[in-house]
Amino acid sequence: MITLASISEKVHAGERITDEEALFLFESRDLIAVGELAAAVNRRRNGDRVFFNVNRHINHTNICVNRCSFCAFYRTADQPGAYLYDLEEIRNRATEAHAQGATEIHIVGGLHPDLPFDFYLEMLRTVKEVSPDLHVKAFTAVEIEYLSKLAGLSVAGTLAALQEAGLGSLPGGGAEIFAPAVRNRLCPEKISGERWLAVMEEVHGAGLKSNATMLFGHIESHADRVDHMHRLRELQDRTGGFQVFIPLAFQKENNPLGHLKRPGPGGVDALKTLAVARIYLDNFANIKAYWVMLGLKTAQVALSFGVNDLDGTVVEEKIGHDAGAATPQTMGRDDIVALIRKAGRVPVERDTLYNELRVY
Repeated sequence: MITLASISEKVHAGERITDEEALFLFESRDLIAVGELAAAVNRRRNGDRVFFNVNRHINHTNICVNRCSFCAFYRTADQPGAYLYDLEEIRNRATEAHAQGATEIHIVGGLHPDLPFDFYLEMLRTVKEVSPDLHVKAFTAVEIEYLSKLAGLSVAGTLAALQEAGLGSLPGGGAEIFAPAVRNRLCPEKISGERWLAVMEEVHGAGLKSNATMLFGHIESHADRVDHMHRLRELQDRTGGFQVFIPLAFQKENNPLGHLKRPGPGGVDALKTLAVARIYLDNFANIKAYWVMLGLKTAQVALSFGVNDLDGTVVEEKIGHDAGAATPQTMGRDDIVALIRKAGRVPVERDTLYNELRVY
């Protein structure tokens, strides 16, 4: 019989919990007990240290061939609000970020129907010309698959060309939920969950690190979340290439899913999801509370629920905000340090690859 006590005993003995035990944790009403267990796992691995970085998001275009039902960001080229940054605009934003002390430029955007592959190579080169020390974390697995078709290259060949132009690592977007029945309602035009995982395996095989995400709080079940994390844990066992797991809270505004009776997760659901992830994903060093979508207060509380990463300064994130995220567009380094300290934790500034730059 599965109980909180039996799961706790396994976890404290360093044993891996099963999918059934993870589902039990999701369905438990004892949020504090689940949170305490996650905090113990995190403390054993990371102590009281919490990572953040100084980064800048560049969402270079919202013009996209996909029509995902949860997305408020995409436009067709002839719709009001459609945009595309040229290379000079990207250079200006990278220059501004570098002047502000950023160590990372995070680039994701729509699957633009008309841009040539060379544009993406030039975009990477443009950022690296601003400073070779800027790490470029760019292109989800969905974008990599799209770019490979655009370039007429294999995924491996596409990654090699992008790396030569300056690609340093990949974000974890596009994972959404892997379960086919749910994914087909969320994003039927997007690559399958199996293909996302296959692309990421090639990414890791090319020597690149990546993040992993899960979109939660929409039409998925707890079992779908466990299935999603199971597939990530299996791939991480094989490659070790994921740096961090990031549960992304569904934002309900300005998209076709906004009418649902479950209009995004509440604070309890978000905290439990982060805690279960910390307990279940025993081969992930880092669990991130993405403050942009969770909100600052929930992200701060999450530091007591197994979380050891708060992302970074971000600056001008568009995708979550277009869907209704009410958080600021940016946070200063001092603001993040203060937020972590007020939670009783030790702020640690990192680079993209989790090298420590400064302990506060």
